Amino acid sequence: MELGLAGRVALVTGASKGIGKAIALGLAAEGVHVVMLARNREALDAAAEEVRQRCSVRVLAIPADVRSETDVSQAIDAATREFRAVHILVNNAGGPIKRQERQITWPSADWLDDLNTKMIGMLRVTQAMLPSMPTDGSGRIINISGIAGISALGPALTHGMNNSAMNQATSYLASDLAASRITVNAVIPGLIATEWRETWADASARQQSQNPQTFLDDICQQWGIVSGRWGSVDEVADLVVFLASDRAAYINGARITVDGGYSINAR
Repeated sequence: MELGLAGRVALVTGASKGIGKAIALGLAAEGVHVVMLARNREALDAAAEEVRQRCSVRVLAIPADVRSETDVSQAIDAATREFRAVHILVNNAGGPIKRQERQITWPSADWLDDLNTKMIGMLRVTQAMLPSMPTDGSGRIINISGIAGISALGPALTHGMNNSAMNQATSYLASDLAASRITVNAVIPGLIATEWRETWADASARQQSQNPQTFLDDICQQWGIVSGRWGSVDEVADLVVFLASDRAAYINGARITVDGGYSINAR
C-alpha cells in the first residue's frame, strides 16, 4: 500500500526507546525523515544511530525535556532549521510509574511532575510546533495515550489523568486545527512489551515464584485481554504510521485502541 509519506518529516518525542523508538523506525522505513527527542542523550543517540543504519533517511537527535519550555523551543528551532517544515508530530513522551504504591499518598510535587511530563508536555510541544506544520493537508498530530485513561489501573492515578487528558485534548485539537487541515488522533496502547513492561513482568513473576510467561498469561486473563497476549511496540507503530499517511486523511479526532480487546471489557 502506497502511504505517500516518503520525503516528509516527523518529530517524535520520547523516541529513545519503547513505543517512541518503534514509531521513529516505522516512519523512517516509509522514507520519512525523523527528528527524535528524549531526555537521555546516550539512549537517544543509540536509537538515532539504529534508525540511520536501518533506513536511508535523515535523522536529527535532540536531547530535550518536554517539561522545559526552553528545551522545547530550542528543539523546534533546530528541527525547522534542518528541515523547514515538520509534517508529523507524535506526542509520545512520558514516564513509567515512579513507585508501585498508592499515588493518592504522593506529595503534590510528584503528581505535578507526571502531569507536566505527559499532558502539559504534549501541549507545550504542540503549541511550539504548529507554526512549522504545513496547512496543505499533510499535517498530522498523533497523541499516544494509554488504557489507564479508559480504565482504573492501580497504581496508575497520574497515568490515568494524563491519558484521559490526552484523549480529550485530541478531540479539542482536531476541532481547533480543522481549518488548518491538520488532523489530530489518539492511539491508545494496551499492555505493550516495552522495556519497562518487560522489567515489570520479570520482577512480578519472581515475586510470585512464576516464570514470566505464566505471569503474563495470568495477567491477560485477569485484565480481560481477549487476544491472550501482550502487544509489540511494532504493532503500535504500524497504526501510527498509517495515521500519519495520506490514506488516513479522513480520520480525525479518533481514539483508536491497540489493546488486544482489553477495552471491550470482557469480564
